[in-house]
Amino acid sequence: MTTRTPEAPLAQAHDLIALPGTPLTEAVVELIRPAQTPPVFNHSIRSYLFARLLAGRLGLAAGSDYNDDLLFTACAMHDLGVAADGPGRQRFEVEGADRAAEFLVGRGVSASDADQVWQAIALHTSTGIANRRGTLCMLVREGVALDFGGPMGNAHVEAVSDEQADAVHAVYPRLNMIGSLVDAIVAQAAKDPKNAPRYSIPGELLREREEFGRTRMERSFRSSRWGN
Repeated sequence: MTTRTPEAPLAQAHDLIALPGTPLTEAVVELIRPAQTPPVFNHSIRSYLFARLLAGRLGLAAGSDYNDDLLFTACAMHDLGVAADGPGRQRFEVEGADRAAEFLVGRGVSASDADQVWQAIALHTSTGIANRRGTLCMLVREGVALDFGGPMGNAHVEAVSDEQADAVHAVYPRLNMIGSLVDAIVAQAAKDPKNAPRYSIPGELLREREEFGRTRMERSFRSSRWGN
């Protein structure tokens, strides 16, 4: 029988919240931390941590089945399109994807890898599409969905235990994430009609805010596994 030392749970908790720590991922954090509100920043990092847990649950290994730097980059930058310093000329998913791809190419990442990240970010709100565009797109989409705790789908709810979620939330708390994120999406969508096409996520959030004052997404969080 294996003897569990007191250090083992601490090591497991550290591994759970550890970020890749490569020069690329450190540059990503340096870029997004001042550009995003703390709730949106924490949501972006949790999406990566949950996506990585899902990858393990599915038997996918970093380095062979997916590139961990690209997974981190796509998750961490998936909401960069709502940053207040953005140009605000396209729907937020595309604007964030463009900024991420430009950033990656500027740091010497290949055009093909940058395009994978572009797709993952641009499609992260597209249920039923992202999951069919390769491993990276699927992991990003499902990592984001897991952080919503139910309102975006529960296809892989078993990938994150309550204990794992508690450890992640202790370091990256939610801080009224949904309200902050909806505020940012609506503000970006209101900058230009092109940012909010009807029946798109930003278009519907903007319409619901203007017509009802509160969006269905915000109301749905009463049933979220994690709360808000």
